[in-house]
Amino acid sequence: MPHHAFRAAELKALYEKHGSALAAYACCFGLDFGSAEDVVQQVFLKLLEGRVACPQTPAAYLYRSVRNTALNRRRDITREAEMPEVTSWLISPDGLAEEALAVRAALRDLPDEQREAIFLKVWAGMTLQEIADLLDISINTAASRYRYAVEKLRTRLLP
Repeated sequence: MPHHAFRAAELKALYEKHGSALAAYACCFGLDFGSAEDVVQQVFLKLLEGRVACPQTPAAYLYRSVRNTALNRRRDITREAEMPEVTSWLISPDGLAEEALAVRAALRDLPDEQREAIFLKVWAGMTLQEIADLLDISINTAASRYRYAVEKLRTRLLP
């Protein structure tokens, strides 16, 4: 099947639908929000310039590309790769700032693999099979990472 380059309107729609979640996803890898936005823009720029063929499943491609680009960016940064203390990727509902800070701290304390599984399941709305495919792991491993993360968050956040 011949592939085509994305049209600007297609990319704009993809960006409007996934851009914020992709930037938040990049933050899971220890990037500050500005660097995460740069990563997302870099991925979309490759598509816009036609350097990448139009994938069959654009959302899966976007998450995989952002993951790879974010990991490369993190590797290139010489400082310690911890999640930034102050980020705006987890927006708190009005009146729940304290709870949002507690959730952010609890997420920051999770191992990278578990934090990523939680993000992909909860924020990106992926199934465990989609997570497994994206990360190139078994569905059992994806389920374990998610389950362990939920248990740790429950222990930390619920009285």
